[in-house]
Amino acid sequence: MDHKFFLNGIKNILQNPAKLWEPADSENITISHLRDSFLFPLIIFVSVSAFAGSLLFVNSELSVVYSIFTGIKCFGLMYLTIYGSAYIFSEITYPLDLGKNFLVSFRIIVFSVSPFLLCQIVSRLFESLLFVNIIGLYGLYIFWTGIEKMLNPPQYKKIPLLIATTVSLVGIYIITDLLLSMLTDRLYFAFFA
Repeated sequence: MDHKFFLNGIKNILQNPAKLWEPADSENITISHLRDSFLFPLIIFVSVSAFAGSLLFVNSELSVVYSIFTGIKCFGLMYLTIYGSAYIFSEITYPLDLGKNFLVSFRIIVFSVSPFLLCQIVSRLFESLLFVNIIGLYGLYIFWTGIEKMLNPPQYKKIPLLIATTVSLVGIYIITDLLLSMLTDRLYFAFFA
């Protein structure tokens, strides 16, 4: 894991998101480097927060195994949502004549979802602070700067691209959350309750 890459990415998200695309363009960052050095640590922080929040504040009558399942479900939810959204985003860019490059799509989606993931660290730990997730909408601005720098679409294609990607990301998140919740609840109540 590249700690410097992770910390610089977080700093750029919070201070100057336009700088996110400069190293991503000039350095040849691979999907595995971005995943291992930035995405996985961020998702792991969210998952640990979900585990701790479930253990400390949510389930007073359920065993620790339920909290472990909550953390695992959170990891799977974030991971599948980001990869699915990156795939759909790369499919959306093709009919808009912006090319079809999964690496570029993955970079844009990962950095765009990062503010939401940072908010999830707080809201998964303290469920009463769920309103903090509104700050995650800052990711729309990061997405906008990313498509301008990485894809350079004409002005009339930017809004449809933003809307289609946002709808697909939210749809994937909701569907994956429902499916993983059903799976983890059935596993827990079948074997551990």
